[in-house]
Amino acid sequence: MEASPEMIVLGLDPGSRVTGYGFVRERSGVLELVAAGVVRTAEADFPKRLGVIYTAVAGLIGRLAPVEAAVENVFVSKNAGTALKLGQARGAALAACAVAGLPVFSYEPTIIKKSLVGTGRAEKSQVAFMVGRVLSCRETFALDATDALAAAVCHLNQRRLRRLCGAQ
Repeated sequence: MEASPEMIVLGLDPGSRVTGYGFVRERSGVLELVAAGVVRTAEADFPKRLGVIYTAVAGLIGRLAPVEAAVENVFVSKNAGTALKLGQARGAALAACAVAGLPVFSYEPTIIKKSLVGTGRAEKSQVAFMVGRVLSCRETFALDATDALAAAVCHLNQRRLRRLCGAQ
């Protein structure tokens, strides 16, 4: 079977105050960390925070040139207002991807966790540990960034599985 060409995937963990991002490169079947971090929005009004998320994600896409994006689906909390704000932050990040022409793939948090840790009920610290192992990375990142990296790794693993099964 032919190895896939090199590609960079952007992982996103959107939040209204902190949005995690992570770029992972797959080269000859090996996953490598490209960049990771968080976008923190100032204590501005909500529309301005959405603008910060959009602008930051668009800038990162322009600089690091991913070919696909993976995003964690919104976790619906008991607080409808919080869920709505989270959905709007996700929308700002997804709009930046759409404007850049990136295909976006969404994954449930339990699928991302299971992909890395083996269980969908893993703690954030367990996900962060496995992200470090999978990417051979000793750096410590904010948990929002490791969640974003986990989304990217999950997506690359899903692509690999589809390739092995002959699906496109």
